[in-house]
Amino acid sequence: MLAALSGMFAVILGAFGAHIMKRILAENELQIFQTGVHYQFYHTLALAITALLSRYVGHRWTGIAGWLFVIGIAMFSGSLYLLAVVEHVGLSASKSVLGPITPLGGVLMIGGWLALFRAAFDYKKPSHHRSSSTSSEK
Repeated sequence: MLAALSGMFAVILGAFGAHIMKRILAENELQIFQTGVHYQFYHTLALAITALLSRYVGHRWTGIAGWLFVIGIAMFSGSLYLLAVVEHVGLSASKSVLGPITPLGGVLMIGGWLALFRAAFDYKKPSHHRSSSTSSEK
């Protein structure tokens, strides 16, 4: 569910940036905004894959990976969205707070990938059970 919502918001924000923000933001600010959108998309896909993989590798490490991706997206992309617009909404002073949040969000995203790597060690092959009708047909 979180991957679906994140993907939806990434599309909305990407379209918003391409059609509305490009009229408002300077080129470097638009680039910052678009970087947030790109990383949100990449990690939304990672989050969706993580949810699917949790059926095969267990929930401990995929759960950790998923939450690291979610929080990382919020901190990394969210801070970039805000950094792109702070000058235009009168919050210039918040740049000193938002600046350090971006790399922390990136570290959480990296942690998500590392947790997903760890989850791969718990891979369980899907079981293929024969139905009782198959054995009785022999």
